[in-house]
Amino acid sequence: MSILKARETILAGAILALLLLIATRFPAFVSPGNLAAVFNDTSPLILLALGQMVVILTKCIDLSVAANLALTGMCTAMLNIAFPGLPVAALLLIAVALGTVMGMINGLLVWKLDIPSIVVTLGTMTIFRGIIFLISEGKWVNSHEMSDAFKAFPRAELLGLPMLSWIAIVTVAAFFLLMTRTALGRAVYAVGGNPNAAVYTGIDVGRTRFAAYTISGALAGLTGYLWVSRYAVAYVDIAGGFELDTVAAAVIGGVSIAGGIGSVAGAVLGALFLGVIKNALPVVGISPFWQLAISGAAIILAVAFNAKAGKTKGRIILRKAETAA
Repeated sequence: MSILKARETILAGAILALLLLIATRFPAFVSPGNLAAVFNDTSPLILLALGQMVVILTKCIDLSVAANLALTGMCTAMLNIAFPGLPVAALLLIAVALGTVMGMINGLLVWKLDIPSIVVTLGTMTIFRGIIFLISEGKWVNSHEMSDAFKAFPRAELLGLPMLSWIAIVTVAAFFLLMTRTALGRAVYAVGGNPNAAVYTGIDVGRTRFAAYTISGALAGLTGYLWVSRYAVAYVDIAGGFELDTVAAAVIGGVSIAGGIGSVAGAVLGALFLGVIKNALPVVGISPFWQLAISGAAIILAVAFNAKAGKTKGRIILRKAETAA
């Protein structure tokens, strides 16, 4: 836990240092209004990173979240065209339901067929993208085809913040309670920390992983509607490669690829770190395409840091055991 807290403190310090560095050349970047806009831009990544965090904590991974987002976004956009009077609340429920079903499919394949999660989610990622192409015939859904209410919801402001930001804030709070105050949260950590020991305590490992994928899918579905309505466009390759960012955010935030270690605060800070970089690159004159390289490098460095921390802890335990002997 001390290692985790140290990681969160270091990451928060890194975000602050990055903002101060940018402020020396572009003071307007750190204005309250712009920082609120950066948070709003990062909100979809925060939502997906939380779902990815829960899955990774169980020793699995979900590479289909961006495809889930894209398929749900396309479905809600097409529904809006077919039924322009459908309330936004109904679209939100449909989006969450569709995403949940796709998450459950991943969970069932991992649980019941015991297929490695990376294989399952690579397969479903391709399937979901293919379904988008089939239902849309490769065509785009553009802004002029969407109703005003469909596009307005994520931008509607409450106390000075868009609804997209408020949804992210409420979700973060809910996940904090889920992971720290519920039996499912404890089960997720137990399954990732030691699956064999978890079984002896009465925890169903497969069912817990199924629940993790279901949660990840639901968040991806929710983000699908929010993404498409905010940017007012839907197409086959929407959010292409975004699954890498969700993994990067979780791992940078201290979520161990080996499972069992991580926190909600860490995942959120990891997403904010990437969000600040993404928004700062164009400001300082660097191509946004460098974000992919930065995300990949950050994953490698974060995994290396986690591995070194784990080895150090292991050596300390061994030394104590030798001393006792």
